[in-house]
Amino acid sequence: MKFSQLVQRLESYQPQPLQKDTAADPEIQGVAAIEEAAAGTLSYIEGSRFARSIQRTQASAVILPLDPALQATASQRQIAWISVSEPKLLFAQAVRLFYQPFSLEPGIHPTALIHPSVELGESVAIGAYVVIQAGAKLGNGVCVHPGVVIYPEVQIGDRTILHANCVIHERTQIGRNCVIHSGAVIGSEGFGFVPSAQGWVKLEQSGITVLEDHVEVGCNATVDRPAVGETRIGYNSKLDNLVHVGHNCRIGPNCVLAAQVGMAGGGTTGTWVILGGQVGVANQANIGDRVQAGAKAGLHGTIAPDSIMMGNPASPYKTFLKSSAIYNRLPEMHQSLRQLQRQVAALQQQVQQVQSQQESQHRTQESPMQP
Repeated sequence: MKFSQLVQRLESYQPQPLQKDTAADPEIQGVAAIEEAAAGTLSYIEGSRFARSIQRTQASAVILPLDPALQATASQRQIAWISVSEPKLLFAQAVRLFYQPFSLEPGIHPTALIHPSVELGESVAIGAYVVIQAGAKLGNGVCVHPGVVIYPEVQIGDRTILHANCVIHERTQIGRNCVIHSGAVIGSEGFGFVPSAQGWVKLEQSGITVLEDHVEVGCNATVDRPAVGETRIGYNSKLDNLVHVGHNCRIGPNCVLAAQVGMAGGGTTGTWVILGGQVGVANQANIGDRVQAGAKAGLHGTIAPDSIMMGNPASPYKTFLKSSAIYNRLPEMHQSLRQLQRQVAALQQQVQQVQSQQESQHRTQESPMQP
């Protein structure tokens, strides 16, 4: 499509008119990263630190921040541009105009096994070898890819997508417009065992798992159900691949958990929490609104809202930087300490020698004169 046509479609996403230069009006056939872009593609940059990329890129059009200098550079190179406060967000919307993920056509594959009591909405797509057990309810436009297993009494909201080979356990509730990726397991048994004199006794997990609307769960992630009550993932929260959410956890709205995050039972988060890769959340930890935790941080107890945490156990970001600086100097400090220890030992030896000499002189002075 022509760049001017693309701009018109993108303007529908924006509450205010876009700043733009469409004089060149090139043909746009796709999207690409700024350093890999070729003629006929649209790309973006997020700030002035990428100014050199505008000077080198072969893209025919770019999405820019509100920066007059970058706009002037693009115009000088005859690159069409749009300028907005959040370039990456607009680029994400542009990608949708050129790419739509694979989806099944509505209908039920003949190999699917569906219990007669299952309720299916309109325009549902059921792939090959899907199993849907008794009492399940699927809303309108739900897409279930091959090999998915849905246990009894599961409820799935409109337009939710279940990718190949994910498993949804009994009584799980999944909202509208959710995406569950391949291999994910939602509503599986929480890790509940009670010690006794004879060994570990299983505590049956009778609770439920609830995913609110617009939740996305990555490949091979797991969200456990509790013994009683519920495990809940809040509206529009996103779980990356290999994330584990334990029983009775409650994740607030708009949270992001990167790959290999692990939340122990009973952990809670507020809204807009961001946990980096391999962050560990201890049992019953309470993470406040807008907390950010760097990769491999260990979160314990209560974390105040708006905190930025690093390290294990985690500490505030500035404290972590100071500690890291000291840690990197430990070999040098260790050498200095050993040198000081040797110096102190030498001084102690000298002091002992002086004291010994003084004591010897004192004894000589006090002894009686020989006849």
